[in-house]
Amino acid sequence: MKKLIGLLIAFGMLTITTSSSLFAQNKGKQEKTQTETAVKADTTATSQLNDTAKTTLTDMQAAPTTEETKTFHQILKEKFIEGGPGFMATILLCLIFGLAFAIERIIYLNLSTTNTKKLLTKVEDALNNEGIDAAKEVCKNTRGPVAGIFYEGLNRYDENLEMVEKSIISYGGVLTSSMEKNLSWISLFIAIAPMLGFLGTVVGMVEAFDNIAKAGDISPQIVATGIKIALLTTLFGLIVAIILQLFYNYILSKIDNLIHAMEQSSINFMDIIVKYSLKKSTN
Repeated sequence: MKKLIGLLIAFGMLTITTSSSLFAQNKGKQEKTQTETAVKADTTATSQLNDTAKTTLTDMQAAPTTEETKTFHQILKEKFIEGGPGFMATILLCLIFGLAFAIERIIYLNLSTTNTKKLLTKVEDALNNEGIDAAKEVCKNTRGPVAGIFYEGLNRYDENLEMVEKSIISYGGVLTSSMEKNLSWISLFIAIAPMLGFLGTVVGMVEAFDNIAKAGDISPQIVATGIKIALLTTLFGLIVAIILQLFYNYILSKIDNLIHAMEQSSINFMDIIVKYSLKKSTN
């Protein structure tokens, strides 16, 4: 009986010891598993963060590259297309025709510019040495309105000095009007380009409100898109008007300079004619 009780006690103690050992082993395995899982989770999170950082950095590096590759011409073309073909085409035509008239006037006025001092010297030398016909030939071979005025004055020399002066004044007015030719068209395009832009803006705003009414809700995307397209026509219309206005003012300054040169040289020319007539009458 004592042996049986001892065996039972020994078996119980062995069972308790084995259970404790197994529990400890299982606990250790669980802790190890949890540790490994936590490490893996940390590793995965770190890897994801690194990937996210790399992706963000790549996007940040790629974004400026994409923007930098777009030239001003491409951006202008995109905005022009976004504004719609109807009003944008008419504004573009205003720019084309306005520049055509402006360039034609600039070329004409540059070709009309003359060195008046040099021309007066040649005319005076020709008058004193060879007479009226030689002075006419000098004026005929010189381009520009100043030479044309001198030529008209020399043609009237045989009548009297008063007729010479009247012919110079009248022909000067004709040349002034010819220099101002096509300026009215340039001013028309300067005025009509922003007006077309404003008209496109009004039409675009009406379409934007129509889209809002159809959608039944004031969506920021619908409103922003409609207003942006509407305002692009005004933007391009104002740009065209500013460009043409710069050319217009440059042309006006060239005309003013030529008129001033014509008036000053005409006074000097009349002095030369008076001296020549006095010298001829004395001889």
